[in-house]
Amino acid sequence: MAEALLEVRGLRKAFGALAATDGVDFEVREGETHAIIGPNGAGKTTFISQLSGMLQPDAGAIRFAGEDITALPAPARSKKGLARSFQITSIYRDFTALDNVALAVQAHAGHSFHFWRPAQEEEALRAPARATLEQVGLGARADVLAANLAHGEQRQLEIAMALATAPRLLLLDEPVAGMGTDESQRMVQFLGTLKGGKTMILVEHDMDAVFTLADRISVLVYGRIIATGRPAEIRANPEVRAAYLGEES
Repeated sequence: MAEALLEVRGLRKAFGALAATDGVDFEVREGETHAIIGPNGAGKTTFISQLSGMLQPDAGAIRFAGEDITALPAPARSKKGLARSFQITSIYRDFTALDNVALAVQAHAGHSFHFWRPAQEEEALRAPARATLEQVGLGARADVLAANLAHGEQRQLEIAMALATAPRLLLLDEPVAGMGTDESQRMVQFLGTLKGGKTMILVEHDMDAVFTLADRISVLVYGRIIATGRPAEIRANPEVRAAYLGEES
């Protein structure tokens, strides 16, 4: 069995009286695609925000590659190999697709954005950016302004920006949200090419995507994980069916 790359123990985050994450224990193995599912308001985005460093937990511990990263801010976690794509696309709309990814390469290298204008001509940034765009299927769209890309292409671009930081763990927050059927299928096919090569946490409402991609699934309900298992085990779990999947599963 692969070693755990990420370990979470007793994680808790409350907003007033509401416990968004309530004593969560969770782990992701090296090379695994681990999906997190649950109804709206279950605490999924709050949980992944704590993993990425965007939110600090009230209690508990997060270990990544054997190191306690609980107190580290998001930029420091990125340097250690965590990258996140957001539920709402987060790109520089007035830059080209290539410029967006080159910025991510530049940031990962530790260079200031203040030097971006001369860096636009820097092949050491643009060559890996072009290669990453090719990887996600946007090679032919490199010189298009991000604002002019279709919604699905913008999501591909955001994942390209995450990949450009050479992550060991990719946190994907609803990567097919808002996509049509064809766009969604293309995204699932692309993420399938990353399986095994990248460790991924997938937060997603699209159950077709989840059951296609996930090696294991954890079900979060009211801030607590009520079940973790392989897709077939989750489908058959009566507590999960009652709490979330419903009789359609």
